[in-house]
Amino acid sequence: MNELPNCPKCNSEYTYEDGNLFVCPECAHEWTLESEAEEIEEQKVYKDAHGNILNDGDSVTVIKDLKVKGSSSVVKKGTKVKDIQLVDEDHDINCKIDGIGAMQLKTEFVKKL
Repeated sequence: MNELPNCPKCNSEYTYEDGNLFVCPECAHEWTLESEAEEIEEQKVYKDAHGNILNDGDSVTVIKDLKVKGSSSVVKKGTKVKDIQLVDEDHDINCKIDGIGAMQLKTEFVKKL
């Protein structure tokens, strides 16, 4: 029996073939093996200030004081941030910082723990 790949969007193992396409019944994503290889090659690599590769769920430390836009608050150097989420926007990291709340940070201002 041929082993079918998991869905690249939701990682479901219940994929099936439909002609030359693979289909996920859980999220309705359709793809080919060629498009899956292209997506893997095109994925952006996020690196911290020291060149370490960052992944979703990592913990990082802020490496310099950062002013919070629209507020008088400051995120101090050395602040630990847990469970980051990487996004493809101007600010690469979505996170929650204790005492401040939801924030967006740039990868150039953090280092991986």
